[in-house]
Amino acid sequence: MTLNPFFLNGSKTEQSLVQDLINEQLRMYGIEVYYVPRSYITTNTVIREYVNTQLNNAYPIEAYVSTYDGYGGQGTLLSKFGIQDVDDLTLVISKERFETYITPLSEGLPDIKLNTRPKEGDIIYFPLGDRIFEIKYVEHESPFYQLQKNYVYELKCELFRYGSELMNTGVNEIDDNSIDEGSLKSFTVVGVGSTAIAVTTIRNGAVNAITLTNRGHGYTTAPRVGISSSPESSGTAVGIATLITGIVDECDPLGTGYRVQGVEITNPGFGYTLAPSVQFYGGGGVGAEATASIGDGSIGIVTITSGGSGYTTSPTVTFVGIASTSASAYASISSAGIVTAIFIRNAGVGYTEVPTITFSSPAVGLGGTFTVNEVVVGSISSTTARVNSWNAVTNELILKNLDGDFVNGERVVGQGSSAVYEIRTQEEFNTKDTFASNDDIETGADSILDFTQTNPFGTP
Repeated sequence: MTLNPFFLNGSKTEQSLVQDLINEQLRMYGIEVYYVPRSYITTNTVIREYVNTQLNNAYPIEAYVSTYDGYGGQGTLLSKFGIQDVDDLTLVISKERFETYITPLSEGLPDIKLNTRPKEGDIIYFPLGDRIFEIKYVEHESPFYQLQKNYVYELKCELFRYGSELMNTGVNEIDDNSIDEGSLKSFTVVGVGSTAIAVTTIRNGAVNAITLTNRGHGYTTAPRVGISSSPESSGTAVGIATLITGIVDECDPLGTGYRVQGVEITNPGFGYTLAPSVQFYGGGGVGAEATASIGDGSIGIVTITSGGSGYTTSPTVTFVGIASTSASAYASISSAGIVTAIFIRNAGVGYTEVPTITFSSPAVGLGGTFTVNEVVVGSISSTTARVNSWNAVTNELILKNLDGDFVNGERVVGQGSSAVYEIRTQEEFNTKDTFASNDDIETGADSILDFTQTNPFGTP
């Protein structure tokens, strides 16, 4: 043996003493951070790229902040990608504490590549700034083998940039940092609903139907419908025109123009002794013609006393009563799933008693409360996504990490909360990134020079 056996220069007791002193100082002068190991779910086997990772566990551990005078790195800078924070942070943690505390807790976790030491790619939550850092390098030889052993890990970290990782550690202070990050899509959904209610009256000499005899052509907007006056005061009928496109003939060889599809009655009027004339005005087109018919015992104006709620499609409207010709109508609903208007297609003939109006019921078996980060699945498309946020007042559900497209009218089911709602409307994707201001810069620049409309420097 070449070394002097009487000078150990690093006995186990000396090493344990140094480790204990370091542990004690870290508890006295350090701060409590959270160590979040990264789970690698999906790997690209060709280039060894990790395409799907999750952050599901968080372990508090004491750490000393080496960059005591502020964050390191380039700080806040203006680049071609906008204003960005490029902050660094250097932390020191105990080697013994990691190996005896975090390693045993993470040994049984699936998809953890390395748990015997801190690894690059794992996450550190820094509570003083409520910020999340990613470990870029782990220095395990500084200080360099004091008494022939290493006692700490020095973690060199950079500010974490969210890249669609699932962050669901169960610690609210950590998980709320992933809210509004990544590719988001907003949905208006409907839950437990109520059936709409409406009432009507019986009128004699009412316009019970308007029949189109010529669709006309060249319309750009729906023309106004003029119905000749009733002999009775306030008895004049009112209707609105609807348009149709895609009809190909000599007037419109490409079928891109609009024509009158029909006339919906909003007020059948009353007191007519002769069928009134119907005229169309405006709308940019010409040629539309229609005739009206009248009858006794027809329904009058339909008044909505309750618009109901929870409708994803227009409910069926039924008039319950005895008549020689039954009335028919359809309901219009708002984006919130509420009946807002009733349009009469036929006011009926021969009612002797006021008919009862019934609406089909909205979907049942819906409701619940979505939880942040839980998985939701579409009942028709089988698309999956994660809940970014849920507003029970406005019924706005914002999802992220979608693996496909949801279909309007399908149900989305929360896999954790068991909440079930039907999709009423959805907005386009909007990628948010708090580390860059690309969208803000592009929008602001378009107000100065907008190349999408014309060349501001002149026509070449």
